[in-house]
Amino acid sequence: MESLSSSISTLFSTTIEQQPYPMLSNNINTRCHCSMKKTPTQDNVLSYQKFVKFALDETNLSTKGLVPSYLQEEFSTLKAVDGKTELKMCSFQAPKIRLLRSLSIESSDGMQVLDLAIFPEVEYDLPIFCANFFTTVNTNIVVLDLNPLHDVMNETRYKEKYYKSLIPLGLKYTELLPWGGKLTSESLKFFSPMVIWTKFSPSHEKHDILFSAFKDYFKAWLSLMDQAKEETDISQIGLNREAQHRYLTWRAQKDPGYNLLKRLIGETLAKGIVNKFLFNGVKELGTKTFLDYFPEYEVEGGSINEKRSIVGKSFESRPWDTRGVFVGDTFS
Repeated sequence: MESLSSSISTLFSTTIEQQPYPMLSNNINTRCHCSMKKTPTQDNVLSYQKFVKFALDETNLSTKGLVPSYLQEEFSTLKAVDGKTELKMCSFQAPKIRLLRSLSIESSDGMQVLDLAIFPEVEYDLPIFCANFFTTVNTNIVVLDLNPLHDVMNETRYKEKYYKSLIPLGLKYTELLPWGGKLTSESLKFFSPMVIWTKFSPSHEKHDILFSAFKDYFKAWLSLMDQAKEETDISQIGLNREAQHRYLTWRAQKDPGYNLLKRLIGETLAKGIVNKFLFNGVKELGTKTFLDYFPEYEVEGGSINEKRSIVGKSFESRPWDTRGVFVGDTFS
């Protein structure tokens, strides 16, 4: 049974030569100039830098309070020890945004990665914007979604609130960026009915379609943010906080790009980027552990089962109908 994580991990393992790396150059504290100005790499139409620039430009227009996050001091630009691969990290915050962050990786061999997400402040039950793109000279693996903060399989109210009006947007791209193959219910429980999960061979045409989808989804999230009202009920804020912490805990443990980071920059720095930067909030928003949320992963001795997928049905085609109703015959 294949999962999204195993698909991406397979791609990474065939892209990066498995060899021990010596000590990194000491540049993790170099401040990254995450400006909204055009950079030379954006002249390459297949670069993901224009995605980051668009996100920052649009967010800056929507919220005048966009400022660099404190994380920017520690996580900025890194050069991998192969001397050919660069990691760029940017992070910002705003009145309704706890963290907008991006990690982009570019290598001279054609490998590119973009991991861009927006996490709302816990006073808002907004979905989490999620863009994960993994590219080699032969393959693109893409996930683009507004990840639900709360359950959309069983909670009709939450799905009606945020996704009912957005289903046509998702349908717009179902043929242009078709379903990418098997996914287990373990992955699906963190996705919305409008998720784009696809694979394709790199081309300018497909890259343009992906950029169009990214822009549409990003503007849709910003529109939701603009309309969002601050929650004042303490119990609901607590539910929002725990839901976001549960999401972050899952993502930090299951991040498919961790092995790539470990090979590029070493285990210590890779863990720091995953836990402190990519999924910031694992330590700050709650105290529950991965096994508290997902006890089915516990193995003898109290450790975590490292398999990418252990339960759940696999779905080879999109398991939502045109109204956004889940039509899989089982979901565990």
